[in-house]
Amino acid sequence: MSTFRRRPARLVALTATATALALSAAACGSSGSDGTSSAAAPSAAGGAVPAQYDLKAAGCPSTVVLQTDWNPESEHGGQYQLLGPNPKINSGAKSVTGELVAHGGVGTGVKLEIRAGGPAVGFQTVTSQLYKDSNITLGYVSTDEQIALSKTQPTVALLAGLEKSPQIIQWSPDKHPDWKTIADIGKTNTKVLYFQGAAYMDYFTGSGILKASQIDGSYDGTPTNFVASGGDVAVQGFATSEPYTYAHEIRSWNKPMKYQLIADAGFNFYQQAIGVRKDKLAALTPCLQKLIPIMQQGIVDFVGNPAATNKLILNLVDKYNNGWVYSAGVANYAVSTMKSLGIVGNGSNSTLGDFDDTRLQKLIDILGPIYQQQNKPIQAGLKPSDLVDGSLLDAKIGLGS
Repeated sequence: MSTFRRRPARLVALTATATALALSAAACGSSGSDGTSSAAAPSAAGGAVPAQYDLKAAGCPSTVVLQTDWNPESEHGGQYQLLGPNPKINSGAKSVTGELVAHGGVGTGVKLEIRAGGPAVGFQTVTSQLYKDSNITLGYVSTDEQIALSKTQPTVALLAGLEKSPQIIQWSPDKHPDWKTIADIGKTNTKVLYFQGAAYMDYFTGSGILKASQIDGSYDGTPTNFVASGGDVAVQGFATSEPYTYAHEIRSWNKPMKYQLIADAGFNFYQQAIGVRKDKLAALTPCLQKLIPIMQQGIVDFVGNPAATNKLILNLVDKYNNGWVYSAGVANYAVSTMKSLGIVGNGSNSTLGDFDDTRLQKLIDILGPIYQQQNKPIQAGLKPSDLVDGSLLDAKIGLGS
């Protein structure tokens, strides 16, 4: 079981409504007998590929392979946005491949394959997949995973797909009307359910935000124990999912929840950053100089007009059929929440996807001692510049630009 297994908290959370929601997801996607589906953007009608988008000429692989950290969902929408029309769905491999298109549906001369993570790879880390399969070009990497594996499997993040992690601790406002923050929970003895091995919880207990005696790592991804407690306990989740599903899709609860982002409680790591193996960066740089700005713009385009790509995502969930339940309601809620909470955003400037060195250094300072105590020493003298490289970003691309 991986230390960085983040998404299984949502794998079976909606089993009580799985059948109804799966039917809804299937209805939202359209596919032919060959398993193809229309993606977000139409392809440019013939003609030469514009030089600024010509990934083939830039030396990119004929198929750029992206390994994600979970099943298709709206948090990944900026990447699925880059699939051209009628991509081929491989239900067995849990992957989808199509023409890689830039802003406006312009072809790039190469294809894009997006592979699901989580259950599709036995809940192994994305980093392990990058080092196991040399055909993978890019993968989702999180700062805590990068720091922990900096000595043995180093990666470099190139684009912050999410400005903030959507991970949360949530609670019932009816049962705990005075709570506004995670620190408020720590002033009580209330049990906090979470997925065992999460680095943020080591930070919360080590810094005194929560008590070691009140955390419970037995969370299995279902709402069962929370509902059975009558809302007395707090539970981990994702701002882009659980507040909606608990209020609208978990019939045994069907009440609002309150929460705080883990990022706003002091553990502000980059989740779902797009990166590469460190030893492959130099060779891939000519390709990435053109590709990374295309990926930046893909996120902007998705957030601005998510409907078609969300339709593809729902169709992929239906075709992959591996127990993951994802409704149109959750997909739409995820996008609106990402925008309203700054989960996708420009940060402190006008550029989408760049990194803050001060924030990264704080995470190194937090996690270094934690991993040392767990007998997982990190790279000696680790610096933010060892973890990220923002030089390939286009500073002019951002939300609202």
